[in-house]
Amino acid sequence: MTGSLFIITAASGTGKTSLVKQLLATTNDLTVSISHTTRAPRPGEIDGHHYHFTDVDSFVTAIGAGQFLEHAEVFNNYYGTSEQSVRAQLDAGVDVILEIDWQGALQVKKIFTEATMVFILPPSLATLRQRLSTRGQDTIEVIEQRLAGAVTEMAQYVHFDFVIINDNFEVALTELKAIIVADRQTLSRQQQRYHRTITNLLHAKTEE
Repeated sequence: MTGSLFIITAASGTGKTSLVKQLLATTNDLTVSISHTTRAPRPGEIDGHHYHFTDVDSFVTAIGAGQFLEHAEVFNNYYGTSEQSVRAQLDAGVDVILEIDWQGALQVKKIFTEATMVFILPPSLATLRQRLSTRGQDTIEVIEQRLAGAVTEMAQYVHFDFVIINDNFEVALTELKAIIVADRQTLSRQQQRYHRTITNLLHAKTEE
């Protein structure tokens, strides 16, 4: 059975990474694609686990070789998703999450038209500023840069299938998980998963 592709997008500081981390911890047969990036690792980040950290020259070479499903430049750093890695996981029947920006999301949607797209919004800009400041990962200049671009980023929510407001973490997590669960009950997924059961049911009914 082929897995489903979920694209989750949000402005930096909205809480997307924390939501996805908890979703993965509580949901079976679900993984997140590890992106490549040219930005420097933040404290605690591990190469190959959080990101595949690489230099600009290697990244540009990979673009030329057509290795990325999507790629974009965000705040002077490159980010990209390996097409080979994503397709291998989907073919193995695993549901895959892409944590990417809206530009990459629209690129991927053109290739994987059945992908489910989710946009996560903060309850207010004030909350977003507070979250960016308290996580202690960026300089004041970077925080201001991220906030300046946040409105433009968030305006792209209209291109997505689902929208979640991350005001209360547990509520947002429940809503996000509901999207995954609902996708797994669609006609096409259930026909693949329970082909034998459905066939037996229909055959038994015709014999009665």
